[in-house]
Amino acid sequence: MTLPKMMTIGTLAAGYEAGTLTPLDVIEAVIGRIQSWPDPAVWISRFSDDELRAAAKALMAAGGPSPDKPLWGIPFAVKDNIDCAGLETTAACPAFAYRPAQDATVVARLRAAGAIPVGKTNLDQFATGLNGTRSPYGAPRSVFDADYISGGSSSGSAVAVGAGIVAFSLGTDTAGSGRVPASFNNLVGVKPSKGMFSTTGLVPACRSLDCISVFAATAGEADFVRRVAAGLDPADPFSRDLPDVVLPTEGLRVGVPVGAEREFFGDAANEAIYVAAIEAMKALGCSIVEIDFAPFREAANLLYSGPWVAERLAAVEAFHAAHADAMDPNVRKIVEGALGVTAVDAFRGLYALEGFRQKTAATWAMVDILLLPTTPLFPKVSDMLADPIGLNSKLGRYTNFVNLMDCAGIAVPAGFRPDGLPFGVTLIGPAFSDAALAVWGDRLHKAAATGYGLDTTADLSAMPAPEGPQVERIEVVVVGAHLSGMPLNPQLTGGGGVLVKRCRTASDYRLYALPGTVPPKPGLLHSPGFDGPGLEVEVWALPPAAFGRFVAAIPAPLGIGKVTLDDGSDVSGFLCEPHALEGAAEITALGGWRAYCAAK
Repeated sequence: MTLPKMMTIGTLAAGYEAGTLTPLDVIEAVIGRIQSWPDPAVWISRFSDDELRAAAKALMAAGGPSPDKPLWGIPFAVKDNIDCAGLETTAACPAFAYRPAQDATVVARLRAAGAIPVGKTNLDQFATGLNGTRSPYGAPRSVFDADYISGGSSSGSAVAVGAGIVAFSLGTDTAGSGRVPASFNNLVGVKPSKGMFSTTGLVPACRSLDCISVFAATAGEADFVRRVAAGLDPADPFSRDLPDVVLPTEGLRVGVPVGAEREFFGDAANEAIYVAAIEAMKALGCSIVEIDFAPFREAANLLYSGPWVAERLAAVEAFHAAHADAMDPNVRKIVEGALGVTAVDAFRGLYALEGFRQKTAATWAMVDILLLPTTPLFPKVSDMLADPIGLNSKLGRYTNFVNLMDCAGIAVPAGFRPDGLPFGVTLIGPAFSDAALAVWGDRLHKAAATGYGLDTTADLSAMPAPEGPQVERIEVVVVGAHLSGMPLNPQLTGGGGVLVKRCRTASDYRLYALPGTVPPKPGLLHSPGFDGPGLEVEVWALPPAAFGRFVAAIPAPLGIGKVTLDDGSDVSGFLCEPHALEGAAEITALGGWRAYCAAK
């Protein structure tokens, strides 16, 4: 089997299943692609060719693909601030290098799932930067043009995937390092919720904010890796394991910056693609809500201009004290900005952040997610070297706030500029909305039809969609005062309910306006043999406990029974006792409660 230009988890798994491919075949291809790739700055270290072959042979000898090894034979790369047993961890600083005794928890989970680590990739030193030029091992370049940066700090990890050398990679993301490189290499970058991935075995940048991240070809594959790697780790004090947050599967409310807050620093090409992404979300059935982005931007400034810079010094304090001259000058300058920060400054920073949280609460009440440019600019390496601090700050305009605000994010390709360079956008949601974000990120990526990595013509429609949130929920059909925007809808949203879809009942239902109800309510009646227009309804989903409380509070003569929808499915929903409809006005011909309310 000849491997395609891009390695994907799905392609390799299909080859293994069909018996046309073995892990040894794949590793030979990986070795060949590493040797032929023209950019020597991608890797800091890697396993020898013979070690990689031995790993593939050992995997094959232990048995073939199985449910307990969902990543069997899949090659991946590891950012070199994450421990991988058998290779040094350098954090892109040779004087800092050490040889770990064991894998980082995330790497160990991926190996246990059958994945094969290939090597350690380059990064902005100590994961400090968004550009990929702050490393003594060189500056990895965008896979589309060697004059342009690959993005940082997870530079090598993104290039290794974008070039088709490995199927996925691990990066990290404190300020945007798992999203910016995705944009510059036509990839998906998943920044998980804080604490979802263990950081045991990670050289910290800002320990309270750090996230290990994933680069992959599609949202489905990136989210698949996320599911394998995630999980509570008692050894990590910042580890969290919380239920999935559900987002609407239809009618998503999407926040976008308004006015001057939509800043591209004169880059009209990126702005045009962003506007097109907004239109694509509209076409997917989303409603666009313009928001004041200023509180998010001001919160982002705290990361480098506030006391959180002291956390970067805390991560390398002993090394800095002994070897400051071994650090990259720009990284050292940023870290030493913490030397004058006091405990009082730290508390003031916390107070300021909580103030910004309060200011953004009203925005989150209006929207389900944010849709932002991943970056406003796409600089050349020469431009970045000429203005390393200023341009880096501009790159983080839409990324730096996300971990401070405890959000999840997924960066997806959105299109290509006239010069052929890629541009991406990021979907940002509440903590632990990762699975739901992946669903929408996948839809947007497929609408953009950018392919992935260097394979810009790949057929995304054939790629599996993410699974979506793995939560137990019960669906309920509402027909009247509980519809979106109606007086009783907060009874659903307040219980964690999400809108699943808008549809109609089957044709054999009648609708009546119930007299004397407050607020006004309709009564839905099943009338076998009746052939009507079908009635406008919404299907909502509630957690089981919330569903129980909701049903218990329904007043007579209404109750819950099975309602047949226009697609033939039967879902629990509101029905009315027939005796209550005596003397009630039938409004079936209007087609639904909204039409009746509008006609009154």
